Amino acid sequence: MSSAREQGLALLREMIPDLPSDDSGQLPRSDAFATGLGELSLDNVFGSVWIRPGLDRRSRSLVTLGILIALRAEDELKVHFQIALRNAVTREELEEVVYHASAYTGFPAAATAQRIGHEVLDK
Repeated sequence: MSSAREQGLALLREMIPDLPSDDSGQLPRSDAFATGLGELSLDNVFGSVWIRPGLDRRSRSLVTLGILIALRAEDELKVHFQIALRNAVTREELEEVVYHASAYTGFPAAATAQRIGHEVLDK
């Protein structure tokens, strides 16, 4: 069995096919602040949580978007709108997630998601 990092990287490459990589096939590293955060994400988020059998990827995308809308996590929303499309979530369903989130997270959070959805989906 491969490591959580290998499983996470494989899954992430399936969901984001144009993900950049270095010569060894790994995600490129930079000398920026807290560079290990990406590795933690591979190990813990994509390599451990996203591969669990209890929910399919489509369902995980919907749940993730709801959480990210509530957190107003703008950068992550940009990525996860794209991931959701790859995981068979339709544009209409993405819109419904934003509408539904407005009732629970408030209009400012939903308006942020609407703006980001427009940026990502209407390129």
